[in-house]
Amino acid sequence: MGLFDRLRGRRSTGGGGRDRGSTLDRASGSADLAHLERFVATRRGVEGYVEPRTAVTETTILLVAADGEWTRRRIDGPETARKLSRDLSVPVYDAQVTGYPQRMRDWSAQQKNKLS
Repeated sequence: MGLFDRLRGRRSTGGGGRDRGSTLDRASGSADLAHLERFVATRRGVEGYVEPRTAVTETTILLVAADGEWTRRRIDGPETARKLSRDLSVPVYDAQVTGYPQRMRDWSAQQKNKLS
């Protein structure tokens, strides 16, 4: 059984669709998981930050590399984010508790300056 098979479909309904409750967001999918796996495989020093589900978005995981480059994708809940982090050997934190690392904000500011 592959990584995606283990992480996919934990919250699906009997009708084949995912029960997302009252959020307006789409569910996570295999493309999201593939992107996260590629990000970890091609960057060093990656850490994960779990962001809670809101009325508008599903639970997300934000991955931040050592140089501050970051990516965010939907995930099927905090438990799945923690399991993915364990499978990929990435430390994971609760974004509401720890906040985000300064290197992420610095990287974003540099990218903004490059576009100016």
